[in-house]
Amino acid sequence: MIHVCITKKLRGAKGEFLLEINHMFGANDFWAIFGESGIGKTTLMRLIAGLDTPDSGKIIVDDEIWFDSASNINLPPQKRRVGFVFQNYALFEHMSVLENLLFAQREKDSDKALKVLDTMRLSDLIHRTPRDLSGGQRQRVALARAIIQEPKVLLLDEPLSALDAMTRSQLQDELRRTHERFGLLSLMVSHDRSEVFKLADQVLWIKEGKIAKTGTPSEVFIPKTLSSKFSFVGELLSLSHYDIISVATVGIGENIVEVVLSPAEARTYRIGQEVIVAAKGYDPILLPMNY
Repeated sequence: MIHVCITKKLRGAKGEFLLEINHMFGANDFWAIFGESGIGKTTLMRLIAGLDTPDSGKIIVDDEIWFDSASNINLPPQKRRVGFVFQNYALFEHMSVLENLLFAQREKDSDKALKVLDTMRLSDLIHRTPRDLSGGQRQRVALARAIIQEPKVLLLDEPLSALDAMTRSQLQDELRRTHERFGLLSLMVSHDRSEVFKLADQVLWIKEGKIAKTGTPSEVFIPKTLSSKFSFVGELLSLSHYDIISVATVGIGENIVEVVLSPAEARTYRIGQEVIVAAKGYDPILLPMNY
């Protein structure tokens, strides 16, 4: 369990704002940290890891104080049991896969490292260097290196964003299995709602530096007023206009769907907007995300 109650002044695209988070993350849950770019999601991760310092507040993990501005307590990163998988993986290119894991251990234990690598299906790669690995293999090595530290909190900063769709889907399954296998409390930054639905137990949605919503992915993303046979979140790719109708083309994951709108409805949408494609009765309908 981790209690984060912090403030931090940040500067974003719209100028200076205050990141203000007060939340309890339960043990063994997989949390998605969601929100638009530049709103402080990665900064929140770095504050928990001790790589940045809050302006005020507390961070308490299982009754151990990692940060307390009032008491002048601020444990350095090496004294916080955190596993951090960065967006670029941050592997040591001159070290082998095994050496990367041994470097991360406080007490070097080759047997333990080999066991983790075997669990992560990396045993055949132990003597390779990161430059000889695929993107998916590098991600799994970075995850294994984080696990070897026996973290109380696993932090994942968009770890799959640079991968192709097929590899990303496979590694989403790997992430979820790893979370469950090692009984971790995991926090993951993601912009991908389908990824959040696939991986996360709970979502923390940050807007304008504050917590806007928390709950399961369904509770956070699907409007309570929506009663339908199915609903998908997608991105509006194009709007085509004909005599008496308009057609909205929506990207949902790797799939493309078209929805018929009236010209009046079409004028309320913009290209690039996130929308819900839902079905009431037999015909699909389009709804804005703020529905």
